Amino acid sequence: MEQIIDNLLGDFERGKMSRRQLIQALAVGTFAGAAPPLLSATPALSAEPLKMKAVWVNHYAYRVADYARTRDFYADLLGMQVINDDGKECGLKFGNTVIKARKTPNPDGKPDIGHVAYVIENWDEKAVEAELKRRGLNPRTDTGGATISFHIKDPDGYDVELTSPKGT
Repeated sequence: MEQIIDNLLGDFERGKMSRRQLIQALAVGTFAGAAPPLLSATPALSAEPLKMKAVWVNHYAYRVADYARTRDFYADLLGMQVINDDGKECGLKFGNTVIKARKTPNPDGKPDIGHVAYVIENWDEKAVEAELKRRGLNPRTDTGGATISFHIKDPDGYDVELTSPKGT
């Protein structure tokens, strides 16, 4: 029984099953009082893909030529609240969404949207990372915000950030 539990924990740590699946498998073994249900349940559980659901846009990161001009435009025209202005970049908050205006133009010098960050419902960092890797999306870990988030490329090459409700 100890080896079975060790195998289940290993699958969980490697991202082959979610926390919920681990608890379900352990509960089946505990209440059934036998090892076979655990052994037969593990492969089916680990094959189930994680279903992620975006619940809102956390922020858009604009790479701009003049962040102050962009800041003043959005604050004046649309009444966005200026936050975290450090002289090089700032946030422009409206509702649950923020535009981050940064003076970091593209290599070609043209302003663009650097990335879009989506908040994922029921955030589970390890499960999200495992699912992104399982899909071959090569997630890049970002530890620069309030929580760890992951950057991936969408099919058109745009930078997409997935984050928790605590934001980045």
